Formats: sequence, C-alpha cells, structure tokens
Amino acid sequence: MARNNKILVPGARKDLDLLKARVMKEKGYNTDPTNVKYEVAKEQGIPLKKGYNGQMTSEQAGKVGGPIGGNMVKEMVKMAQENMTKK
Repeated sequence: MARNNKILVPGARKDLDLLKARVMKEKGYNTDPTNVKYEVAKEQGIPLKKGYNGQMTSEQAGKVGGPIGGNMVKEMVKMAQENMTKK
C-alpha cells in the first residue's frame, strides 16, 4: 500500500525540506533532503534503493525514517516552545 505524504499546509514542502536539511546537517548527514534517507540507510546497512522498496521490513523502514522524522519533530517542538515563551 503506497503512502500519501500529503502536506496539509499548501506550499510548506520547501520549508519542510529546508528544516530536514538543517536538522540532518546538524547530525552530520548530507544536506540534500531528497537523498539523506539513502545516507541513513547506508549507515544502517539497509538496502534502500531509488524506486520500489517493497522487500524492506517495517523494522528496516523505521531505522531509516525514524532518525529523520524523529529529529525533525524534536526540532519543531523546540521551535514551538521558543515561540510560546516569546508571547
């Protein structure tokens, strides 16, 4: 089953990609947001390739997407907390 990574806020893709690039750069990864998942997969020893990856287990997919999304969420929470203290 294909996932639909629909962005709920129109026009937010660019800013989300910039956030991903900044966060992953701080973690020592390539700053290209479209390729950072391949860098994480390679580091984890997971055979991720461009195109269809139906052979991957849920565990493998989590090891690739978890560090990326998890670090982005941590940064967004930090940003929200800083924004709340300004008010």
